[in-house]
Amino acid sequence: MPKSSERSGIAYAFGAYITWGFLTIYWKFLKDFNAFELIGWRIVTSAVVLLAILLYNKQLRNLAAALRDKRVRKIIGVASIMLAINWTTYVWAVVHDHVLETALGYFIAPIFTMLIGFIVLREPVRNSHRIIIFLASIAIAILTYSYGQPPWRALLIASSWSVYGFLKKKIKLSSLESLSGEVVALTLPAIGLVVVTFDRTDSVVNMASGIEWLLVLFTGLMTAIPLLMFGAASRRVRLSVLGPMQYLVPTFNFLLGWLVYNEELNAFRVLGFAFVWVGLAIFFIDSLKSTKTNN
Repeated sequence: MPKSSERSGIAYAFGAYITWGFLTIYWKFLKDFNAFELIGWRIVTSAVVLLAILLYNKQLRNLAAALRDKRVRKIIGVASIMLAINWTTYVWAVVHDHVLETALGYFIAPIFTMLIGFIVLREPVRNSHRIIIFLASIAIAILTYSYGQPPWRALLIASSWSVYGFLKKKIKLSSLESLSGEVVALTLPAIGLVVVTFDRTDSVVNMASGIEWLLVLFTGLMTAIPLLMFGAASRRVRLSVLGPMQYLVPTFNFLLGWLVYNEELNAFRVLGFAFVWVGLAIFFIDSLKSTKTNN
C-alpha cells in the first residue's frame, strides 16, 4: 500500500474518531430534551441523509437486493435493535451526566467482543484471555461498589456494541449499506417517538431555539460523516494501525467527563478504570503477537 494512501487513511481515521468524540459535546448542547425523543430525531434525519448518499453512490439497488434475503433481513433487524439500544443508552447517559460511564462502556467493548468469540464462535481460550476476563470482572466489581449498583449503562453500551459488531460481520454489505438498512428498519418507530412527543411542553418542537433546531436536524449528518470517513480509512489503513485508534473515543469521553463536566472520579473509580486499562493493554499486546504469528 502506498505511504501517501495510508497517510490520508490515518487522517480520515483521526477525523472519524475525533468527530465521534465530539458527539458527546454535541449531545450535551441538547441535554434539556428527552433522550428518547432525540434518538427519534437522530434516526429520522439519519435515514434521510443515508438514503440520499446511497442514491448518489448508486448503492440503493445493492441494499434492496440484499433485503430480499430473509436471513439478511433478520440480521439487519436484530442489528437495528442493538444499534437503537446503544444509541439510546449513550445519549441518555450523556444528557444525564454519566459521560464517564460511556467511556467505560467503549473501553470494555473489545473484552465483550472477545467473550462472544469464545462463547458463540468457540474460539480457543488462551491464558492471556483468562487474565483479561479476570481483570475486567474485578473492575466491574470495584465500580459496582463505587456506584452502589452495577455500571449498567456501561455494560449495556459494551454488550450492545459488541453484539452489533458481531452481527455486522454476518452480512456482506458495506458499512454504509448495512447502517442504512438498520436505520430504515427503525424509521417507523422513530417517527412514532417524534409524533408522540409533539404535544409535550418540553419537546423539541415546542421548546427548541433556532440553534437547537439546527443541532437536532443535523444529527443525521453527524451520524453519516464519521461513518464515511471511517469507511475511507478502513480501505487505506492496516488493521494493526486502525485498531488501537478506536480507543481515542473513550479516552476523549473519559477526559471530558472528568475535566470538563466535573463528574465524580474517586479513588475506587480510578482503580476500576485502571483494571480495565491493564486488561486492554494485555489485549492489545496479545493481538499484536497473534497478528505477527499469523503473518
